[in-house]
Order: sequence, then structure tokens, then C-alpha cells
Amino acid sequence: MKIIFLGPPGAGKGTQAKLLAERYHIPHISTGDILREVSRNGSTIGQQVRTFMQEGKLVPDEIVTRLVAGRMGSDDARGGFILDGFPRNETQAESLDKLLSETGVLIDLIVYFETKEKTIVSRLAGRRVCNTCGANYHVVNIPPRKEGSCDQCGGALFQREDDKEETVRKRLKVYEQETASLVGYYKKSKKLRVVSGDLELKEGQEALVSLFKKEHLIRD
Repeated sequence: MKIIFLGPPGAGKGTQAKLLAERYHIPHISTGDILREVSRNGSTIGQQVRTFMQEGKLVPDEIVTRLVAGRMGSDDARGGFILDGFPRNETQAESLDKLLSETGVLIDLIVYFETKEKTIVSRLAGRRVCNTCGANYHVVNIPPRKEGSCDQCGGALFQREDDKEETVRKRLKVYEQETASLVGYYKKSKKLRVVSGDLELKEGQEALVSLFKKEHLIRD
């Protein structure tokens, strides 16, 4: 199955995508992960990405599209993938459509995580990240075994600046301006489905699995 997850930051799409990827043995293609990895590899494009990220700027659409295209073309993605964090605007959506048309890849479903602002603020403000390996935790939903310490590598956990409440609300405004129109864009494809991003982790997973069964993407 080839799926796109859309939704505001804090909707839970990344967490759900990771769990589903493990469950169905397909890659979770996250633009955030791709950009962080590329920024560390020393290549020319990696240096460009690192500069944009260090300056707090969005990486240009052309670069993001090129990187995502490369990842989608990997051997492990031939049997399916979950695309998370891309596209983030209509320009990227159009570029993705062109890429898919050229490669003959068909998207089975676009899932939009409809989420209340209150839920998003609560989730993001409680998120903590390992400063060594980048693993994600939440003070309530996914707490580490030892407070302030990563379960995987023992690194210190911290709250990112863009996860602080004031910043989260600003991010949501940017999302509404730049990304929310994607819902309208994808409605035209007749492949858009809406799920609640307000559900807890297990309930959200069950809702997605139920949706995939209904759409005949899975059997179990």
C-alpha cells in the first residue's frame, strides 16, 4: 500500500506511520528524517540543507522533492510506503503528482488527521527529544523509563524550541496558511479519507487499520 498522511503538527501522523510501517513491513518516509540525515552526510546537497535548517528556513520545494523522490525509488519502497510530512503545500503536491505520473507509481489513499488545536498544543508541549539519537518521547503518552533520559542510548531529553506552547500556536497558523489547502487539493482525487487525530495512540491505530480494511488495502 502506498499512502500519504496529511495533518497539522501534533496530529500523531508520524507516530502512527512508524507503528504501521513496522506492522506491515513498509518504509515510513518522513521528510524530517530525510532532511536531518542528508544534512549530516557531507554532500553538496547536504550542506545546502544544513544551511537552511541552521538559519531556521524551510528547505526549498525543489530540494525536498528531489530527496523524497530518491527515497521513494529505493528498493525497500517498491512494495509500498507511508509518506509523512510531504507534500506540505500545493506546489509540492503538484510536483509529487508529476513525479508519480512519470514513475507509474499510484497512491492508494491520502489520510487527513483532523485534530483540535487543544489536542495539538497538549501533545507538542509535552514532547521531549533525545539530544543524542533524536528519539521522541512524551511526558504523558510515551514517557521514558527514567525521567530525562533516553531509553535507547541514555542521552539527555530536551524540549525543542518549536514545541513550546507559544511557538506551537504560531506553527499552527503557518500550517493553516501553507498546508491546510492540501485537503481541498486532494479531495479532487477522490482518494482523501479523514480520521480523527484526537484519538489516543491505540484507538487511532485501530481506526487506521479499520480504514485500510474497508479500502481493501489489507486483510488482517
